[in-house]
Formats: sequence, C-alpha cells, structure tokens
Amino acid sequence: MIIIEKLTKVFRTEDVETFALNSVDIHVKRGEFVAIMGPSGCGKSTLLNIIGLLDNSTEGSYFFNGTDITNLKEKSRTKIRKGNIGFIFQSFHLIDKLNVYDNIELPLLYLKMNASDRRKRVTEVLTRMKIGHRTKHFPQQLSGGQQQRVAIARSVVANPGLILADEPTGNLDSKNGFKVMTLLSELNQEGSTILMVTHSERDAGYAHRTINLLDGHVITETSS
Repeated sequence: MIIIEKLTKVFRTEDVETFALNSVDIHVKRGEFVAIMGPSGCGKSTLLNIIGLLDNSTEGSYFFNGTDITNLKEKSRTKIRKGNIGFIFQSFHLIDKLNVYDNIELPLLYLKMNASDRRKRVTEVLTRMKIGHRTKHFPQQLSGGQQQRVAIARSVVANPGLILADEPTGNLDSKNGFKVMTLLSELNQEGSTILMVTHSERDAGYAHRTINLLDGHVITETSS
C-alpha cells in the first residue's frame, strides 16, 4: 500500500539546513497496524505528514496504492487525500463552531456525497463510537475522551483505506486512552491500515510492528 524509498525532508532557514528525515525506506502492506516511535524531533510527525499528503518531501519517492505521489500536483494530491486517508490528531482538531454531527459529516461534504447517504454513514459511526446522544453538542461541551471519539468518527466516516494517528492518546487519561486504542485495534481488524505516531510503549503494543526513528533515520524495526 505504501512504498517509501530514500525519503528525505530538509528544512532550510538562511544558511542552515536541518534534516528532519534522511534517506528513509518504509514499506507498509494493506491491513497492517504500524507504530512509529522515537524521541521528540526525530521526524515522526514529519513522516506522517508526508504520508498523509500534508507536506512534500525534498528527495526520494513515495508510492500510495500503486500511484507515484512524489511529483503530483496539489489538486491531485488533495483528491487522493480526501478520498483515501483519515487523520486523528492528539489535539482532536475539531471545529468549535460545528456540533458533533456536523464535524463528523464534514469529510462527506468534501466528497460531495448525497444527503441520505451522508446521514446513513454519520448515524452508523455515531452508534459505533457510542456518541449518538451527543449529536447536537459542541466540542467544548464534551470530555477529552468524547472529543477523541468524535475525531475518530470523522476520520473513518468516509471509509478511508488508511488511518494516520498522531499521538491519539496523548491528551487522554489511561482509561480513555485504552478505549481509543481498543477502537483503533478493532478498525484495523476490520481492514483499515493504520500508521500511528506514539511515545507510548503500551500503545505501540497494539501494532503489528514498530518503526523506531532517530535523527531522521530508521534505526530499528520490531514485530509485536
């Protein structure tokens, strides 16, 4: 599903070059659950942003579902991102002015899905995430665990093949973190490919394998 070879990302400021990623090779098969670990500043989130088509690499190649993403124009990248990739962030990234229902529905509006199909899909994920009683509430009226459930619902409502999770339990207590990881594990068992950035050894234990980064390099890969 994902083939990354010699991927390099350089940030330049005046005469200074900083290598966030340096000649990284990663292959991810469809249906895998992969954790990405390493100390702060090692390139984890940069790698996730490039895989999610939110950023471009400086050098190297990236194939997604057999398509060479490396030099695609932004319009084509956006189309692939909206139709195939779901995002889960540590800080939830919900829209404060939209209620729970409208936050979850948003990706379907981007895909121009008709109203009845949108309603069906949103209702399904509301039930799945056990937040159907919160449809008219706004993010600020929810607990952290509930906000992350809404964020997960939004990420999966369009049935993306790939879910990218950046520290999905980072703002949660252990009880809610456990619930979120259980949900991600269930989604993976149902066929979703998941790449997750985490500092937590416990959370990484849910993955099939762990990729460890240091100073922009892959240093080890271990199976769970």
